Amino acid sequence: MDTIGFIGGGNMAEALIKGILTANIYAPENVFISDVRAERLKFLAEKYNVISVDSNAELAAKVETIVLSVKPQNMADALESIKDALGAETLVISIAAGIKVANIAAVLGDIAIVRVMPNTPALIGEGASALLANERAKPMLADARSIFSSVGKAVVVDDEDLIDAVTAVSGSGPAYYFLLMEEMIKAAVELGLPGDVAKELVLQTAKGAGLLAAAADKNDESPAVLRQKVTSPGGTTEAALKVFAANNFSRLIADALTAACDRSKELSG
Repeated sequence: MDTIGFIGGGNMAEALIKGILTANIYAPENVFISDVRAERLKFLAEKYNVISVDSNAELAAKVETIVLSVKPQNMADALESIKDALGAETLVISIAAGIKVANIAAVLGDIAIVRVMPNTPALIGEGASALLANERAKPMLADARSIFSSVGKAVVVDDEDLIDAVTAVSGSGPAYYFLLMEEMIKAAVELGLPGDVAKELVLQTAKGAGLLAAAADKNDESPAVLRQKVTSPGGTTEAALKVFAANNFSRLIADALTAACDRSKELSG
């Protein structure tokens, strides 16, 4: 696991490059990147001292691990460009949503493949990623996991069908929290708070609640326990929670995640 290459230099690729360099998993001179945008390659090479290459095939021939960080609609072209340049022991990692392991193997052949569903908080080192390895990749799974652990938490699933559930929960999940924050800010302004004050209170509350939940989990305290601790009988929190319950908040969340999961299955074919 001495060399790694990124095909596609977007935000997630940059987050991973920053993560693996900060964690000293790879040295900059052993990190390669290719992208159709010359200016993006120049930026990444200068910022992180990594090596830019002229083509995907050149990159594939140089590295032991390849991260396919292209958009799903560009995956077919990316796979075609490297299929004749791969070594027999190359590990291929895909972070493209909706692209199954079988689709990659159909082009690249019987090689080690890990499919990963990361999420956008990886951009600040607080991501949640789930990894699925085919049989050839299972001996390399710990190495693949270390890459994504460098930008947050990384878990392993053993059934590719579960990637659709992961997509619904953590892949799309940040948007659910952003929506809640967005609506809380609006409601706070309607209650009379200045917009800047409303935003500061909501963002800090979201941050604090997340950090508290993570800390409490180390003591086996669940979010449900924390909610109960905040909810005094007859108090303000209980009044708000009764409104959520009256509007079937639990069912709404379940239906939303089910819709996201179903759509993920449709996109995966």
